[in-house]
Amino acid sequence: MNSKLDFQPKLLTALRNYSKEKFTSDLMAGIIVGIVALPLAIAFGIASGVSPEKGLITAIIGGFIVSLLGGSNVQIGGPTGAFIVIVYGIIQNFGIEGLAIATVIAGILLIVMGALRLGTVIKFIPYPIVVGFTSGIALTIFTTQMKDLFGLTIEKVPADFISKWIAYFDAFNTINLWSLLIGIISIIIIAFTPRFSKKIPGSLIAIIIMTIIVYVMRNHLGISGIETIGDRFTINASLPQPAPITFNMETINLLLPSAFTIAILGAIESLLSATVADGVTGDKHNSNTELIAQGAANIIVPIFGGIPVTGAIARTMTNINNGGRTPVAGIIHAVVLLLILLFLGPLTKHIPMACLAGVLIIVSYNMSEWRTFRSLMKNPKSDVSVLLVTFLLTVVFDLTIAIEIGLLIAMFLFMHRVAETTHISVTTDHIDLSDESEIPHDKEVLILPKGVEVYEIDGPYFFGVANKFDSIMKSMGDKPNVRIIRMRKVPFMDSTGLHNLESLLRLSQAENIHVILSGVNEQVRKVLIQSGFNKKIGAENICSNINEAIEKAKEVS
Repeated sequence: MNSKLDFQPKLLTALRNYSKEKFTSDLMAGIIVGIVALPLAIAFGIASGVSPEKGLITAIIGGFIVSLLGGSNVQIGGPTGAFIVIVYGIIQNFGIEGLAIATVIAGILLIVMGALRLGTVIKFIPYPIVVGFTSGIALTIFTTQMKDLFGLTIEKVPADFISKWIAYFDAFNTINLWSLLIGIISIIIIAFTPRFSKKIPGSLIAIIIMTIIVYVMRNHLGISGIETIGDRFTINASLPQPAPITFNMETINLLLPSAFTIAILGAIESLLSATVADGVTGDKHNSNTELIAQGAANIIVPIFGGIPVTGAIARTMTNINNGGRTPVAGIIHAVVLLLILLFLGPLTKHIPMACLAGVLIIVSYNMSEWRTFRSLMKNPKSDVSVLLVTFLLTVVFDLTIAIEIGLLIAMFLFMHRVAETTHISVTTDHIDLSDESEIPHDKEVLILPKGVEVYEIDGPYFFGVANKFDSIMKSMGDKPNVRIIRMRKVPFMDSTGLHNLESLLRLSQAENIHVILSGVNEQVRKVLIQSGFNKKIGAENICSNINEAIEKAKEVS
């Protein structure tokens, strides 16, 4: 493995051949993405349990750092819907300070992942897990918006999924029809806007229209009971001062599982977004650099009171579709949001909560991937089980448990599949050489001497296979004089496989059975030498091919 740090920000290469034409394209894309990000940043901030400007601060600082240091030319960073569930849960249990600590730890983990070049490994997390928790998050976000959509009067909404719905049904007699009407109209506007306008997002149009209507209703028509952002939050339209974050081992231990979830979720979402962007632009992102940039953003943003940052697929695609081709567009998007916060921030207090609920319901629908979910249900039972377990754990319990157990199930299933593909065959009379590529030969069949057994392992020799080898050995009848273990198709061996081989050698020697290895490749040979196994078996008993092994067997039998 190359120990050199794989950190090559795309901004540095983009600026080498930068031109006025590229800047014009990036400027337009950055302005449009900034406008698109505005309602989402506010909505994600509020849904996560923080004030709306914290969502904007996350998009401003996080988006700037991701574009400045990132490994993708077009990635747009900021808060996303995927984090709503985990962030809300951390704030409920550990407060804002707990969230800041968890986010910083997640940032450190992301930098470590990038430094260890784990960017490509993250992409191999099984697809059913990704769909399972994404769909689970979508349903959870949808559930959290019912109070604001219906204008229900509930003193404190329970944290867990089932209790939430019980509370909603209990409070259904407090429904506010005006709030419901505003929410439904907002959903309709957002859903139908793409038919008329590709540039201006439906969420922004819905917020502007519904904010004006609600302002008139409240102040000139005397209609009360429609809750706005200002009724729930005090808007601070300025960049906050950095605040120190206090760490101690007790809180680190408590928050490490949540931090791990943030890191894994952030890595998956940002690299998935970058990969999708590559498919559209024909570019190639650097996954390790991207992880380091995401890590840096998640270390710095909490100092200013922000929430976790990751690559946002919807905003990244908006950037591409509007001509953004370098990280400069992402930096401009952050500047646009900063100007909106400073000069238009106080106006956000008039935005109705029911309208933001409509925005998040559309976000949850787009996140749900219900078509993909339905198609995955037709896959093998193992994939379906991973999908459903991850989905149900996300919804009923929380994302931390879902990701941890989902990954464990996927790993066990993977090991089971690998173990199933590894075959062990036993030969006691002859070997068919018709399909041999290991050695040159002029015979079709190789006759084995009497008292010689050949065990061929086809596949990796690891702990999932070791027991299979043991059971085959025990099932054999008469004991041979020589056992040849043919390993030409063994690509690697782990410590359990090695221990199994050592046990076989020890038991065989106790029964005066000679053991010979055949066709050992360089990687497996290196493992045998490093462990000292070559001295135990004798270097002369590790043969390069089956002919040598049989000649050796004739000598000792």
